[in-house]
Amino acid sequence: MKRRTFIKASAALAAAATLPGCGSPAAETTAAVAQKLTNLRTAHIGIGNMGLEDLKAVASHGKVIVTALCDVDSNYLEAASKLFPEAKTFKDYRVMLTEMADEVDAVIVSTPDHTHAPASMKAMEMGKPVYCQKPLTHHVSEARAMRKLAEEKGLTTQMGIQVHSFYDYKLATLLIQSGIVGKVKRVHAWSPKNWGYDGEAPTGTDPVPDTLDWNLWLGTSAERPYKAEVYHPGNWRKLVDYGCGTLGDMGVHIFDTPYNALALDVPETITTNCRPPNDFGFPENNVVTYTFPATEYTTDGFQWIWYDGPGAPAGDNEELMLPEGETLPEQGALFIGTEGTLLLPHFMELPRKMVDGKYVDISAEIAAVEKEHNMPEPVRDYASESPKHYHQFVDACLGEGEVTAPFSYAARLTETILLGTIAGRFPGETLHWDNATARFREEKANALLDAPYRKF
Repeated sequence: MKRRTFIKASAALAAAATLPGCGSPAAETTAAVAQKLTNLRTAHIGIGNMGLEDLKAVASHGKVIVTALCDVDSNYLEAASKLFPEAKTFKDYRVMLTEMADEVDAVIVSTPDHTHAPASMKAMEMGKPVYCQKPLTHHVSEARAMRKLAEEKGLTTQMGIQVHSFYDYKLATLLIQSGIVGKVKRVHAWSPKNWGYDGEAPTGTDPVPDTLDWNLWLGTSAERPYKAEVYHPGNWRKLVDYGCGTLGDMGVHIFDTPYNALALDVPETITTNCRPPNDFGFPENNVVTYTFPATEYTTDGFQWIWYDGPGAPAGDNEELMLPEGETLPEQGALFIGTEGTLLLPHFMELPRKMVDGKYVDISAEIAAVEKEHNMPEPVRDYASESPKHYHQFVDACLGEGEVTAPFSYAARLTETILLGTIAGRFPGETLHWDNATARFREEKANALLDAPYRKF
């Protein structure tokens, strides 16, 4: 099935169908269902690696009952079952969602990127709130479809960008919006992580392990022979058919604060400098330059520049130089404003302001923002901070508070990130994006907005 066909069918289903969800008709919003819930019964799709961390974090909420576990790898399923022996286990999320429709209140999707949309859309079609790992989708068309369906169904949703709820990032957002560096004209952001692959595509095939259902792992993506240590368990992020490279991994986290703080929408132009595409792996080094429409917090012609891969950010750009020869943090962002520069390391460090090549004391500004917004004392411990983002989703499903990274926000952020990965297929060329039509001016790039869905 073509993704465009899938999206039209999903939209029609969302508007017309009545399916079971939380023991109630799917037409009910999350808020209406929440009034009937005292606990949240969760189903988890993908429970290896990050999926296991998601499972533990969600389950750490006192009102969560882990009801169903699903993974295509029986090793992961066995490990999670030992932690939650009462949960029913499945290897096919479609079977789980169908059989457990009346026993599940919310769904957590922690699969490789190419399965985010198929699994999340099916859950939302059934009226289930969804927490989905970042990036929200693998293709732009899917991001728009997921946002549309979530809004039509009135569902609570959250994208898995845990640091969105961390103190230092919330503080930086409020400082930028208070005008601490004036209007922002440019953001530089970087990560030296290498979720790219510049080698040759593998040849031949290897026996599929007895513990892995390769057909279900591939899901809607194209048929491909199994090769050991290439796709599963961990290298799929490097590959264009399954992941979104370093930009889709760390870029979502590090771009999140500038995107949120500056109230950005999707970009107008995107240019990526990298090696020529090989149609298998993402480039190991990328420099992606976006331009955006101005907002109340930016100047006209605002740019966001991303650097990734070994050695990033490379070059001798004066805007990337810190006072007294200090080196940049390994990962982070610089807000270049009309009245100074704000450095935001990634992560769990206070932002720092620079003016005329020197650090300046902003303790008074920080104290004022903390007081105005009634911010709690900072906590810089990942183990205790990370669950907050998950618990926020659980609480919202139970009618207590709101999420801060719903699909209405996450889809736009993800679309922006994915436009950068597409631009990497046309290195050195500037692509022009039309937000209203969701199309590039350059027709050749539009073919990468979606891809065929395989029946599996």
